[in-house]
Amino acid sequence: MDDFMTNSVTEEPWFGDPTASTPDYELPDMTCNLAPVRDFRRAWEPSLFWMIAILGGAGNLAVVWIYLNIRRRLKTMTDVFLLNLAVADLLFLVTLPLWAAEASHGWTFGAAMCKVTLAVYKVNLFSSTLLLTCISVDRYVVIVQTAKARNSQAERRRCGRLVCAAVWLAALLLAVPELVFTTAVSTETEEGPRHFCRMLFPSHIGQHTKMATLWVQVLMGFCLPFAVMAACYGAVVATLLKTRGFQRHKAMRVVLAVVAVFLATQLPHNAVLVTQATQAAHVTITDCHELKHFLKAAQVLKTLAYLHACLNPFLYAFVGVRFRRDLLRLLQLCICWRRLPAPSDQLARNSKSGLGSPRTSDSDTSQALSL
Repeated sequence: MDDFMTNSVTEEPWFGDPTASTPDYELPDMTCNLAPVRDFRRAWEPSLFWMIAILGGAGNLAVVWIYLNIRRRLKTMTDVFLLNLAVADLLFLVTLPLWAAEASHGWTFGAAMCKVTLAVYKVNLFSSTLLLTCISVDRYVVIVQTAKARNSQAERRRCGRLVCAAVWLAALLLAVPELVFTTAVSTETEEGPRHFCRMLFPSHIGQHTKMATLWVQVLMGFCLPFAVMAACYGAVVATLLKTRGFQRHKAMRVVLAVVAVFLATQLPHNAVLVTQATQAAHVTITDCHELKHFLKAAQVLKTLAYLHACLNPFLYAFVGVRFRRDLLRLLQLCICWRRLPAPSDQLARNSKSGLGSPRTSDSDTSQALSL
């Protein structure tokens, strides 16, 4: 359909969700055909979404595998947060192939799947940013309040599990609008009618609900986490400046990298969300050519924001000495597993060599597999 405003519902085609389908906009003096924006999305998103899903999936799966199979025990509060962060990123990354498919040929998975997928996306958007906030608070306690952290490790670990449960519950509550208002909508395109996964608001509550939903996402998904992170990491840097040695400089580089990456990936996208809400309510961009450029830039900045799911394992997990050691052990395990001969091949090799037992004993193999 060419018009996105109807009497019964207010359709928000690119309002803060990953689908960002773009039917024509009715500007004050003309109708702006946004087919080039749809073409740009079709060319831009699928390959990049698949790349983010594969790279981020590998990194976060490594984190989960290390915790569940190598360490087997969550020793610190940060361990609890990192494991939950990896799970949150994985659940988010699982949805990207579906959005890639929608960008290529529309939404073909049904209205129920549309509702669930967008809700899962929002749950993990909020849970991951809130968990990053929890990690910054924990690092503040460990570095700035060292004595307190050392004397209450077991209590803090239990508290970490409760905090994670609260984070997941809050994320579920914040995703309720997606469960209520999301559906698959038929849109007329150059290739014919196609379905897109969108949020539709009843006209009598449309504008207020849209604005409230957007501001909740901006405040809980960026402003609040960044404010807490800035305060905690500011205190951490102040404490590190009072110490000496190489480790101080290394720790400061890590802190600066964490804050810089969060700002670089999330700030531009959230600025776009605010601009989109203003455009939806007041039509501040009235030039069709300018609107097309803005929507294309929004697609690029959205993909940049999604890169954070790939970078989280390297910023928060693999930067630690213990985690790098565990990752090397995981890689060695994978290499050893690939090099282990099949039983039939091993028996044939032993019979040819005249050996009565394999070169690698069962105890050595079990020891390797238990790392």
